[in-house]
Amino acid sequence: MSTVKQSPIAYIRKDHERRQKPLDYGMFVRIFSYTKPYALKRNILLGLVISRSIQLPILLWGIGAIINGPINSHDVNGMIWAVGAFLAFTLFTQFTFHFRQRLALELGESVIHDVRRDLFKHMMNMPMGFFSRTRLGRLISLFTSDAEAVRNGIQSVVFVTMVQAGNMIIAAVLMFWYDWKMFMVVLAMAPIIWGLNRYFRQRLINAYRAVQESFSRVTATVVESIKGMKIIQGYSRQDLNSEMFRDLVYDHSTYNLRVTQAEATFLPLLEVNSQLFLSALLIYGGSRVLGHDMTLASFIQFFFLSGMFFSPIQTLAGQYNQALTAMAGAERLFNFLDSKPDWKDVDNAVVLDKVDGKVELKDVTFEYKPERPVLLNISFTAEPGQTIALVGSTGSGKTTVTNLITKFYLPTQGQVLIDGRDILEIDTKSLRRRLGIVLQVNFLFTGTVMENILVGRPGASEQDALEAAKKIDCLDLIEALPEGFQTRVGESGVGLSLGQRQIICFSRAMLANPRIFILDEATSSVDAITEERLQNALSKLLAGRTSFVVAHRLSTIRNADIVLVMDAGRIVERGTHRQLLKLNGVYARLYREFMVAHEL
Repeated sequence: MSTVKQSPIAYIRKDHERRQKPLDYGMFVRIFSYTKPYALKRNILLGLVISRSIQLPILLWGIGAIINGPINSHDVNGMIWAVGAFLAFTLFTQFTFHFRQRLALELGESVIHDVRRDLFKHMMNMPMGFFSRTRLGRLISLFTSDAEAVRNGIQSVVFVTMVQAGNMIIAAVLMFWYDWKMFMVVLAMAPIIWGLNRYFRQRLINAYRAVQESFSRVTATVVESIKGMKIIQGYSRQDLNSEMFRDLVYDHSTYNLRVTQAEATFLPLLEVNSQLFLSALLIYGGSRVLGHDMTLASFIQFFFLSGMFFSPIQTLAGQYNQALTAMAGAERLFNFLDSKPDWKDVDNAVVLDKVDGKVELKDVTFEYKPERPVLLNISFTAEPGQTIALVGSTGSGKTTVTNLITKFYLPTQGQVLIDGRDILEIDTKSLRRRLGIVLQVNFLFTGTVMENILVGRPGASEQDALEAAKKIDCLDLIEALPEGFQTRVGESGVGLSLGQRQIICFSRAMLANPRIFILDEATSSVDAITEERLQNALSKLLAGRTSFVVAHRLSTIRNADIVLVMDAGRIVERGTHRQLLKLNGVYARLYREFMVAHEL
């Protein structure tokens, strides 16, 4: 049987983003607006840029002046003084260059710090729906490659371009002042430069944009592969995934080669064009010198200035290419910053100072995608202090119900009420401060056990964390870890057993002291002793709180006040464990399947 190879395009979803004009002036202004908090540094830098752009042509002009003056008149003393002044001015230009470079790097670092801060803050306020449809690698590339491209644009492109452009302008003014006829020969180059730029610009724009986007897909795949390594190796997909990744890297390399090919044609053409015009100047200027219409010293001085005019063209072409990369990165950054959340709190949302814990769902329908409902007309009431067990097959809508109660999503139709108030009218942060959440996959941050528990209540002390663990009778289990509460936790809890991770998450939830508790029980089994301790901790955690448990353990279901049996997005049965067994319906069937599985 042949293996169907999934295409990289199908494997990696491409982002559809709003396109902006390359080198868009409005985008440039927006990037530069980040320099406002550093106005003094920016203004000093601009002064240094202007100074630097004037200094270099003056140096060349000075060489010509020395040749035309003391050297031409055989004034040795004057030549020594002139060369000394030239060297002093050269040192001053290097002093200027040092501080221009230094301030540009500092300003770029400050700006990109603020950009990343805004990116992270915006990401933190996006609803869960955004993260369910956005690849992790795509977000990472915003903070890495895209941000670095913008940093380079600020630190190098903007100010180097200003210096080089200033050199050309000053050189042009001096050439015009020296000999306007020869300057017109130089000026004849402008239409050719404009034509070359126009021809290659669009090719480079599309190529740089494709490079940035393909790199984002490569990053996304690497992140996804690392997170899913157990599945990849468990299903022996190493070779297949490597082949798919190879295709993605090949695409990225292809786009880079297109950029290289365009640059490899564009830059030599500019250089050849410059050399041709210098040759034309040699012929025209040389004929004038031979015809005694111009002194040799004046011609040399003009030729120096023409070199100052032509040499920045190569640099500006390179800066133009870097500017396209920076703008492609900025385009993606600002597309993200301009993205609107699917929803936000209404004006004057009610801040909850106290929650009794009554939760109602009234005729709730919910769709993750239009026309594809995952919940249909769900209604139930949980009185304060009750434990509601949500039972059903995979995909029946259990977790979605808890997502609506926590306001991770809003209902498509119907109402979710907390203490009789529509959740739409409630300030989200104040609601979640009254919630405790333990997910099926126990997520722990890199750090210590203590730091992970303190996540449950910002501002809590270490003593509070100890008391929380004590309340669920798990203090000894945490203290038994190699370094107790100071035990280092790897990413996502690596290094700890499932039971240990659950204990830490229970302690975190207890520290939050919630009125409403959400638990999505882990399906993985643990040893009997740990199971007993976990159930004991859970019973203490649920006591006196309105609790919603996506239940996988029989003991949890038996102790629930109400069991909601879900199937295909509907509540098909409700009651206590005993009542539902007597019905001999869906719940009874699930119960029998559970008992058979555990007997085996």
